[in-house]
Amino acid sequence: MTIKEQIGTDLKDAMRARDQVRLDTLRSVLSAFDYRRIEAGADLSDADQLAVVQRLVKQRSDSIEQFSKAGRDELAAKETREREILLTYLPAQKSAEEIRAVVRDALAALPPEGRNQGAVMKAVVPQLKGLADGNAIRQIVSEELASA
Repeated sequence: MTIKEQIGTDLKDAMRARDQVRLDTLRSVLSAFDYRRIEAGADLSDADQLAVVQRLVKQRSDSIEQFSKAGRDELAAKETREREILLTYLPAQKSAEEIRAVVRDALAALPPEGRNQGAVMKAVVPQLKGLADGNAIRQIVSEELASA
């Protein structure tokens, strides 16, 4: 079952349960899928659908940060709930220690003179795409480079 099919099923369940936040969130995802499909001019692959959901999660995270800074706790809470709903459609995220292990392996594979943040990120990000947050990866890469 694709992500879109799963969201369609969950949308019907949200309608039956009269869960308005979940309903609105899932409708926004389907809308984003349609927009991306029109933009691409072809049906979306599973990877494309995953990328759309990841982008929406990142947007929610950015909104939560901005609303919290502005003291708009009610809006931050709504965005947090939406992000939690969206996270259920993403694969399980790697822990900090799992990311650290991948970063250490990448550092070991690079020659000592080629160890910089850009080179390490270039080696690590494809392995962790969709499995870890980019900011978390960047932070761990920085920590490992500082300790090396």
